[in-house]
Formats: sequence, C-alpha cells, structure tokens
Amino acid sequence: MDSRSALPSSRLCVGLLSGTSVDAVEAVLCRIQGTGPEVRITLLSHVSRPFPPEFTQRVLSADDARSLCELNFALGERFAEAALEAIARGGHRPEDVDVIGSHGQTMAHLPSHLSATPSTLQLGEASVIAERTGIRVVSDFRTRDVAAGGQGAPLVPYLDWALFRKPGVARALQNLGGIGNVSVVSDRLEDTLAFDTGPGNMVLDGLARRLTQGRLQCDLDGSLSREGRVVPGLLEELLSHPFLALPPPRSAGREGFGDSLVTRLWERARDVSPQDLMATAVAFTVEATARAYETWLLPRFTLEAVYVSGGGIRNPVLMERLTARLAPLPVRPVDALGLPEGAKEAVCFALLASEHLSGTPANVPSATGARRRVVLGKLTP
Repeated sequence: MDSRSALPSSRLCVGLLSGTSVDAVEAVLCRIQGTGPEVRITLLSHVSRPFPPEFTQRVLSADDARSLCELNFALGERFAEAALEAIARGGHRPEDVDVIGSHGQTMAHLPSHLSATPSTLQLGEASVIAERTGIRVVSDFRTRDVAAGGQGAPLVPYLDWALFRKPGVARALQNLGGIGNVSVVSDRLEDTLAFDTGPGNMVLDGLARRLTQGRLQCDLDGSLSREGRVVPGLLEELLSHPFLALPPPRSAGREGFGDSLVTRLWERARDVSPQDLMATAVAFTVEATARAYETWLLPRFTLEAVYVSGGGIRNPVLMERLTARLAPLPVRPVDALGLPEGAKEAVCFALLASEHLSGTPANVPSATGARRRVVLGKLTP
C-alpha cells in the first residue's frame, strides 16, 4: 500500500466486517487519501474479535422477526466495540476518525436466481455503532446496487482494482471465506470480472462443528480433512449444485451452501466416515474454484498469478490442493501485495465509506450486473 501524504481529502476511516463464516468481527483503521483511481490507503491497525460459539449459533439460527430484531442491536454493540479497539490500537481517539464503514452481518442474500424479489439483508445497527462511538457510520452497502439491478455482490472488486491493479497485467484475487469469490483486475475498472466461485469454508465449518460436537468451529489446520479420503461419487454429486452452472454475474450465500447442505451431507455419515466427508468438502471447494477459473477466467485472461485471502488460507490441506489443482498458475497469499490478508475485506468497507463521503460510485457493474455505477451505502450521523 502507498503511504504518500500529498493527496487531498485525507480521512481516518474504520472498516468493519463479519463474513459468511460468522466467526469474528474484523476491524481496521485506515488513512485514506483521494478518491477513485487516485485513492491511496494506509493500514494503521487491524483487530479481529472472535464471536463466542454460542453467539455464532445465535446468528446462524435466527429465523423470526423477534430474534432478528434483537440480533440487529446485539451485533451493533459488538461492531462498536471492535471499532473502538481498532481506533485505540491505531493510536487515535474516536474524535479523530472521520467515518466508520460497516458491512454488518449478512443474514439473507437473495439474488435473482433465488427470488422473484431480489433482495439482501445485513444486520448490525448503524445507530448503535454511531451512538457508542460518536462517529458517523456508512452502512448497508449492498442494497443500492440491488436496486440498480445488480446482485449487490461482490463488492470487494472495487478495492481489488484500487489497490492491486498493475499496468499491463491481469491479476486474480481469490477470497476463501465462507463463500469463495474472485476478482480479476487489470488497467480499467470496467474490464474487471468478479463473481462468487462457490463454496469456501462454509461447508467445512459446518461439518467440523458437527464432527467435534462444537469443540472446533472450523477444520483447524486441516487436521480433520487430512485424515480422510475423497469420495468420488459424492464429490460429483456436490459439483452438480445448480449454482456452479450459472454464468457470472453470480453471488451466493448460506442459502446455497449453508446448514441445509451440511445437514444433507452429514446424513451420509452413516455410509461415509466423517473424515471422508471433510476431505470431500475440501475437494468440493477446490474443484468448484478451479472449474470456475477454467470456464470463465482462463479463456479470457492470461493471469499473472492468483493472490489468496480469507480464512481458507490458514487451512494447509485446502491451500496445498488448490495450489496443485491450479498449477502451473502461481498461487500466493495476498500479503505478497503488501496487505495482510485478514484485514483485506474490512479495508474494503473503510474505502467504500470514504467513497460515499466523496460521492464516488463504488460498485462494479461488470461484477454485479447493475445497470449503472452508483454511490453505495447509507449515512447515519
């Protein structure tokens, strides 16, 4: 990242995110200078505040108006605490900060292939964050893109293009969070191609919780999947998932790769060992990702490398097998480009909040399918 200070419109911005894995709030404090193609970002601090397992389960099981109402405010409190910690760790006070960008926690994401009324819902009440911190908040970033005919996702391609483009080169930025997504960035923003590749860690996380009776929330260090063997027939069954046949623009969530799929898989444990289920789930993520590259990316781009971020990067089994499957295409951590991978998506929402204040459109219609570029987010004073 570039730390030059000559650009105008310097702001201190917090970015907040809880991803589809529902494991933690990621919070960053950034200095952001300029806007659009000239923007520069300096990361000042990054904190990760894990959710207790019982809170994660509360989020995953919320399915009625009362529980969603209460959760909206409970998440707001946790996001506010994370923001204050990031500010303090960055050596600043709340009154120094210009804006907080909060993505919130996605509770439902229903693009057009899932609903006749395309829609998306993120919780984490912005008014609570503003009240606890004394800082204005920009939130609810996805809805304007949906209103403009897009899928509201992915949003991170704007950051990928702003930070990681290199003249004359096409780079793939692969996130392996709960859901996998990729951005391919080159010189022009309008040439960016980005979409959800399919499962990331979500299926693995759900199986790990069941296999260990909640002792582990993920396939820690690949310890569970390494013990198993891939079941070919089950893998092919998983790869017939209808989402994987959709052309971009496309986006996914827990609706397609969450508890209902995990439950169906777990029922197979009567015939397949739990460790083999875990190994097959890893292969599902690897193969879905690789086939997305072979179908939609490699025919169109000559890629310099794939730069990976997200929780999946900490699963050595997943990374070993993805690297082997994509060879000879180099697979590297996004840290090689100068940004700690755990901070990347939170930095995106710090940037989107700054662009909101600048009035700069920050969606990428070539990624989301929106009819036009629009300013994202809603401002809470």
